[in-house]
Amino acid sequence: MKNFESNLERLEQLSENIKRSNITLEEALKSFEEGIKLAKGMEKELDSIEGRIQILMNGDSLPEEKKSSKKTAGTEEEPVLDLFSGTTELNGTRA
Repeated sequence: MKNFESNLERLEQLSENIKRSNITLEEALKSFEEGIKLAKGMEKELDSIEGRIQILMNGDSLPEEKKSSKKTAGTEEEPVLDLFSGTTELNGTRA
């Protein structure tokens, strides 16, 4: 989590850097490229965190593959809570 927070801080710095009026095109492009790389890595980390939260919320400690192999005919699946759907916005970081 600390890494995520420091990456978010860096992303905010890059955003402010790009908004400067005296920035060169080359500097802006470098900041933009770094920001895109950071954002993609952060998105992967958020997806991982979401998966962990869903496992905790559903009370399951088994990976999805093992759960499906243990199901028997006629049993109902437990509902999955979708805490971070694509329409949920968290501090403006996800669409």
